[in-house]
Amino acid sequence: MTVRELTLRDRSPAALCVPIAYQGMSKRDAEATASVFKALADPARVRVLNVLAASGEPVCVCHLTDLLELSQPTVSFHMKKLVDAGLLEREQRGVWAYYSLREDARRRLSGILTFEEASLGEETNDG
Repeated sequence: MTVRELTLRDRSPAALCVPIAYQGMSKRDAEATASVFKALADPARVRVLNVLAASGEPVCVCHLTDLLELSQPTVSFHMKKLVDAGLLEREQRGVWAYYSLREDARRRLSGILTFEEASLGEETNDG
């Protein structure tokens, strides 16, 4: 399966965002990229992303509540925002949810703020 096919199946904002320097950025591209920034517009969510990016394995939400010094419902709210943005994977293990940074989201996040002229090639999304 090509990156383009994967992108067309995954309609999350993280899957649809393009580098800032991409000359063909459409209104839809800008909206998807803004949705990712919106998902990261909270310090707790940025910290979650930092923990997950540095972790070699999924992290239990129970560990994130202590780290963030937030209640479980508040952490769950933040996690849902990150999952909905297409940045995280959620895995249920018994009563606990474990989260990890999606590999495709890691690549896309690292490329969003590339200010060199960007070409998407196979990754071009329609619109």
